[in-house]
Amino acid sequence: MPSRLKRLLIGRPMKSTELELEKLSKLKALAVLSSDALSSVAYGTEQILIVLVTAGFAAIWYSIPISLAVLGLLLILILSYRQTIFSYPAGGGAYIVAKDNLGVSTGLLAGGSLLVDYILTVAVSSSAGTDAITSAFPALHDDRVLIALTMILFLTIMNLRGITESASVLAIPVYLFVIAIFVLIVSGVFKYITGGIHAEVPEIGTAVSNVSLFLLLKAFSSGCSALTGVEAVSNAIPNFRPPAERNAAATLVMMGTILGTMFIGISLLAYWYGIKPDPENTVVSQIAAATFGRGILYYAVQGVTALILFLAANTAYSAFPLLAFMLAKDKYMPNAFMIRGDRLGFSNGIIFLGIFSAILVTAFDGHTENLIPLYAVGVFIPFTLSQLGMMVRWLKLKTSGWVFRFAINTIGMLTTLAITLIFIFTKFNQVWTVFVFLPIVILLFFQIHRHYMNIASELRINMQQDKPVIKGSTIVVPVAGITRVVMNSLSYAKSLTENVVAVYVGFDDDDIERMEKKWEEWNPGVRLITLRSSYRSIIRPIMKFIETVEWKTAETDHITVLIPQFITKHWWHYILHNQTSLLLRAYLFNQKDVVIATVPYHLQR
Repeated sequence: MPSRLKRLLIGRPMKSTELELEKLSKLKALAVLSSDALSSVAYGTEQILIVLVTAGFAAIWYSIPISLAVLGLLLILILSYRQTIFSYPAGGGAYIVAKDNLGVSTGLLAGGSLLVDYILTVAVSSSAGTDAITSAFPALHDDRVLIALTMILFLTIMNLRGITESASVLAIPVYLFVIAIFVLIVSGVFKYITGGIHAEVPEIGTAVSNVSLFLLLKAFSSGCSALTGVEAVSNAIPNFRPPAERNAAATLVMMGTILGTMFIGISLLAYWYGIKPDPENTVVSQIAAATFGRGILYYAVQGVTALILFLAANTAYSAFPLLAFMLAKDKYMPNAFMIRGDRLGFSNGIIFLGIFSAILVTAFDGHTENLIPLYAVGVFIPFTLSQLGMMVRWLKLKTSGWVFRFAINTIGMLTTLAITLIFIFTKFNQVWTVFVFLPIVILLFFQIHRHYMNIASELRINMQQDKPVIKGSTIVVPVAGITRVVMNSLSYAKSLTENVVAVYVGFDDDDIERMEKKWEEWNPGVRLITLRSSYRSIIRPIMKFIETVEWKTAETDHITVLIPQFITKHWWHYILHNQTSLLLRAYLFNQKDVVIATVPYHLQR
């Protein structure tokens, strides 16, 4: 049953030779890897306005110059990550750049930040998508967590089916969102030009007494949440069709162009309409209602906005498993993250991402505003380290035109560092958990790496000196009576060696005498050792006996404990048997020089 359900949800297994068919074209990659960045249009302007309105409605005109500053930073990031793509075509983004140029510890900081960021991406996207739905249908507000968890489950299953299949399905709503937002912007601009907008808004340049530089910087840093996801393309270069780096660079430029246009368009409309942030009605929802009324076009915009916000998480589902693979390849994450599943994706990374993001959504009760600061800090740390790493690279290599490239990365590094610091100082009470969690993640990386290095050192052999040691074999078979299961186990043991000992534990002398008499009558050609247990324990006497045998024969023989075990016809029968064998096996695992083997006996009824 579990196998059939898996095939229904995930699809048929794919051959390793089909891996090339899983590579993405530019259009599919734009949908899969840009959905996070493009979806941030739905809340980027809103985050700016939330900060500005604290100084009064007259301060909302500052959203326009702040939005232009965000666009400037977007341009710098696009140019910078385009350079990263051609410099590191194997992918890995900030992790590889920082590790290569700034050292392993810094690389792990970037990698750990990105992993945390991708988990937050899924949590934020699903929460923001729920916001869009509850804005259109307020009655669903109390079910926000359930809606978000359902979407995370859907995306996890879709990505387990393979990157190409998920791209084919998910590309449609992404492009529908882009079309819907452009229709909204064009309609809104047309309405503004024709005088259809009558909102009274403060003119650009109006003096506002209580607006400080600190407030503007805080609003700018909040607006930069619209840039999250820009780095995903440089992380996932191996997912592109060849020539991978050229296709990745072209996709990055397309994403930047579309994102910049939509972001400034929404910011302008929000200003012209005099939109104020509303916890239960998003800025895009208010703009769509003011432009189209609450008719079919409004619900169409809200529908595709909700979809893109949910599907923004798909960027993380594409990038997280690849980054986890690279960290695992460098022995900083479990080897399980290097394994491709039935559909050629890194299934363990996908499942891990889905589980942890679901935990976050539940813990924060699906409130986007509580998650975005964590999300933004998680992405701007790698932004800063990536820029700094590229600066060091240009200083080392000094290739043709390196001064211009170095200048771009320097401006980007200083800007992203300033944004990171602003987030830390202005929203420390919301982001402090990142600074607790990140050191734990990095410490875990080092512990995993140390373990793998120790294991490699312990298992490594000298080809010239180390040879297999040939010993004899002593097999100990614990028996509970004379049954077909015991006969089956003894038959197998005697096929391996003549040195077989059966061990029986009795609780009183009569019990032991009966067993010895039956064994003598049966005469299987195997010596029976009977042990008396005064405290009704089966495990302890057997363990003491095995330790004695091990001590006497360690130099000459391998000790193998052969444990008979029932294999039941129905799964629920299993709980009625095998408790003693399971306990014995658990105890024996701690014995250094004892081999544990199981002889299954399949029951027919």
